[in-house]
Amino acid sequence: MKRFWTDVAVDADRVVTLDGRPVRTPGRVPLALPTDGLAAKVAAEWEAVPDTIDPRAMPLTGLANAAIDRIALDPASFAAGLSAYGESDLLYYRAESPKPLIDRQIAAWDPWLGWARTRYDVHFETTAGIIHCMQPAATLARLADAVNAFDSFRLAGLSPVVTITGSLVLALALVERAGEPDTLWAAANVDEDWQAELWGQDMLAAQALANKRREFDAAVTFLTALDQR
Repeated sequence: MKRFWTDVAVDADRVVTLDGRPVRTPGRVPLALPTDGLAAKVAAEWEAVPDTIDPRAMPLTGLANAAIDRIALDPASFAAGLSAYGESDLLYYRAESPKPLIDRQIAAWDPWLGWARTRYDVHFETTAGIIHCMQPAATLARLADAVNAFDSFRLAGLSPVVTITGSLVLALALVERAGEPDTLWAAANVDEDWQAELWGQDMLAAQALANKRREFDAAVTFLTALDQR
């Protein structure tokens, strides 16, 4: 679609408007944002459109569309899908060797499991290798309760962080501002960084990682803007 508007604004209901007309989601619902901060960020994406709309350059709009059109219709089911990552979190599965990698995982991952233990009063089982490691039912229930407490917009922002990192624990730490985004990103990529240091990084892998980082950063911006009333 070609750019057809001149002015971008946000109305009193935090709906982004183009030349006074409300932007609508793919479901034809007005694009109303829950906070002034997010409304400003989404409006800025529309203002930055050059001649042609490229949805890939508008990740915050995409997350907002998902929150309104998809997640808000059944937040419990969406939350359940994210909570399932608590059964096989990245942080549970440790390398069997070599020792430097094991030590690096311990240093990067144990503090976040420790944070979650204290924050949610839970216990985690960890293992060396890839055999499935069962977690206590009470742990899964408490993590699910934490995810279910989020509204549809926070679930939208949480989702890419969980899927990109493979860790519900790291994603919860991000949402609750228990750690800096760069620190959590580094923790999620311990294994990848190790392999790149050992064997070098090929161009395709580097591009894939860069794409994931952009999605991660967009989710961070989205979640941060939700706290900017």
